[in-house]
Amino acid sequence: MENSLKSIAINYGLYLGVLLALITVLAYAINIELLTNMWVGIVILVAIIVFGIISVAKAKQAQNGFASFKQAFTAYFITILIGLVISTFVSFLLFNVVDTEAAEVLKEKTIEKTVEMMEGFNSPTDKIDEAVTQIESQNQYSLGNIAKGLAGYLVFFSVIGLIVAAAMKKSDPSAE
Repeated sequence: MENSLKSIAINYGLYLGVLLALITVLAYAINIELLTNMWVGIVILVAIIVFGIISVAKAKQAQNGFASFKQAFTAYFITILIGLVISTFVSFLLFNVVDTEAAEVLKEKTIEKTVEMMEGFNSPTDKIDEAVTQIESQNQYSLGNIAKGLAGYLVFFSVIGLIVAAAMKKSDPSAE
């Protein structure tokens, strides 16, 4: 049973990774500014969570409708981990190997969006300048920053995974 749980999670992780990579590559090809769009980010966030939930549901279904908290979380986490690693790898290749200039364009677009948002919140000019200076000083697609981003996403989605696992766990009464 444990193997089917892991194989289901791996498969959904691969599907998620392909979807996220496809979104990144299509946004890059169509209009790179889409990668700074809040709505695209929300769609990606929802897709990640939905794939995690589907993975847990399918793993549970493969075990006759039962899954412990650990099994549910494991299915969710493996799916998210694989999907995010694939997506991160594609982004790294795209912006560090294929088109390094695109990373600079994205940085400029990110600065514009940040200034726009902070002005909308009536932030003081010195805070806006500080934020712009910080963004300009970083290479968001360096290996270190990509690894930090991946770690942050894993923590964030793990918290959601704990909630999903708690909600979807179901003990087998015959096993007790």
